[in-house]
Amino acid sequence: MQKGFKYIMGLSILLLFFTGFALAKESVDNHIYASLLKKHVTNNHVNYDGFKKDENLLDEYLGILNITNAKLLSKNSRFAYYINAYNAFTIKLVLTKYPGINSIKEIGSFFSNPWSKKFILLQGKTISLDHIEHKILRPGFKDPRVHFAINCASKSCPRLRNEPYEGETLENQLDDQASVFINDKKNTFIKGDNLFISKIFKWFEKDFSGNPLLFIRRYAHKELKEKFDSANENIKINYLNYDWTLNR
Repeated sequence: MQKGFKYIMGLSILLLFFTGFALAKESVDNHIYASLLKKHVTNNHVNYDGFKKDENLLDEYLGILNITNAKLLSKNSRFAYYINAYNAFTIKLVLTKYPGINSIKEIGSFFSNPWSKKFILLQGKTISLDHIEHKILRPGFKDPRVHFAINCASKSCPRLRNEPYEGETLENQLDDQASVFINDKKNTFIKGDNLFISKIFKWFEKDFSGNPLLFIRRYAHKELKEKFDSANENIKINYLNYDWTLNR
């Protein structure tokens, strides 16, 4: 009887351990980041002065990201984790020189750009924004919508979403980011048989299967779709100049 009781208790503890393990691997604590984004990101603009005042809270969140074991997350939660990391560490990078800069590119030097700067501590490794984007996000998830989710702190970048990305809502969030960017008339417009689009589609053409038009049509709303339909089938693509001024 005693042996049976010990066996049941041991089995219960083991079950609780694995249940806790399963729950732990499905989420990241984004509460601090959520409050910061809600407070300091409005109308597609980032209040870096506000982030500067709350930099201790931002650092606390970056610490949470550092100790999170991304390997234990579900695929969507891991995808969201690295997008949030990219955006949060981009804000931190800007704050290292703010308010003395008007563009993130001023943080770089003659020999390096800000995205190659190794200042990010994640899971015990020191990496760069380039590493997150080009070694993890792009090859690891192969989803072109990521280009509208990560933010480079500049006016021509897709908006910084004022909420964290979460595994449970990631699909809708990514679709919304792509849709909002593409249907913004300053990012995408047609004049005659000329289509004007962001250089993002040029820089990462391979991510869009070499056919940015197909991707844009997928997310185009009624007005943009009608202009596509009325344009010549041999529509010419033009890439807009990229404004690297801070998105403040």
